[in-house]
Amino acid sequence: MMNFRRVLPAGRRRETLAQGGASAPAAPPAPAVAQSQLDAERLCRLIHETTKLDPHRKPGHQLAFLVRSIFQVESVAIFDADLHEVYQSGEWFDDPQNMLQNISTFETVSDDPETGLSRRVLHMGLLSIGALVIRGETRGQIATAIASVVAITFDRYHSFANESRTEIARQTEQLRTTVLDSLAHAYKTPLTVIRAASEGLSARGSLSLEQAELVAQIEEQTALLNRLTTSLLRTARLQASEMIPHAEKVEVASLVEDVVASLRDQLAKVSVRVEIARDDLSLRCDRGLLVALLTQYVDNAAKYGAPGTAATIHAEDGDSEVIFSVHSKGPVIPPADFERIFDRYYRSSASSNKAPGTGIGLSIAKRAAQAQGGHVWVTSDLQKGTTFYASLPITPQGGIRT
Repeated sequence: MMNFRRVLPAGRRRETLAQGGASAPAAPPAPAVAQSQLDAERLCRLIHETTKLDPHRKPGHQLAFLVRSIFQVESVAIFDADLHEVYQSGEWFDDPQNMLQNISTFETVSDDPETGLSRRVLHMGLLSIGALVIRGETRGQIATAIASVVAITFDRYHSFANESRTEIARQTEQLRTTVLDSLAHAYKTPLTVIRAASEGLSARGSLSLEQAELVAQIEEQTALLNRLTTSLLRTARLQASEMIPHAEKVEVASLVEDVVASLRDQLAKVSVRVEIARDDLSLRCDRGLLVALLTQYVDNAAKYGAPGTAATIHAEDGDSEVIFSVHSKGPVIPPADFERIFDRYYRSSASSNKAPGTGIGLSIAKRAAQAQGGHVWVTSDLQKGTTFYASLPITPQGGIRT
């Protein structure tokens, strides 16, 4: 009799053994698998620890310590490009700052088995925000993952820091506006009394020449202080969040005439030329705000214009806007100041020592334009002179009361 033996495939034999009785002992994980599991656990711990960091404190030193202690490497160095600071943990024989800066600038990523250094760029999107160098056994994808965690932590800190700085600046500006508003209102009453008293003395007609000159100086300086307090009040109003411009039809020619008439004394040393594209040029806007804007521009031309030159006031309409400009010949404004000159309290280095002022006027012009959906800009060079521009929409924009 013949004996038949059924031979099962290897896979089926293992299955049969597992089902039928004692199973074979599990093979120990390969060294590479064990290392991957350990790296993953360490990375999870690093992420967990970074979430507990105070977002309002610089995280660099803590990050360097965490990476070194969690991953058991010899040393760690991190570069924050925004703060231009280097944070280290462990021993470095040479200052790693130049190496880190080069990595960040040239985006050098490498793993060097001979030196044991892993170099990584800290990225947020496509932007390099710093660099990381690790000396130890951590390489490849795990080093890249560590760099990503460090970059995210840096970005979170900078976001919180910027938010805090913005809030502090807002509160400071609000306090400053409130104080200036209170002072301006407080000045108005004594200025009115001084002006009335000086006018009363002048009306008597019995003053000596010397007394009359003193009274004239009082009236002149009172008018100057009055204009300054008016500017402060106007600035406070423009900074108020509840301020809503009131739109009405404004005839440009008559408005420009009123502005020039109100500045007759200031314009004594320069001539004035008015150029309106057409007699019926008009727009719907807040008349008071437009008067404030042009008053600052024309007053600036009078203050800084060279004696004997002309200040030219120009207005023309485009497809959907009216462009105003005031041109004068005087100190040249450096291109670096073109944007900042409209900031409150900023005065261009070209004119800061040539005429008195507070740096408030042009910020008023900017806010008056922005409140109505417009914008301002300036050009200046030695040959053509200086021209301040303002563009306002012909019809009211959103947020303007009609």
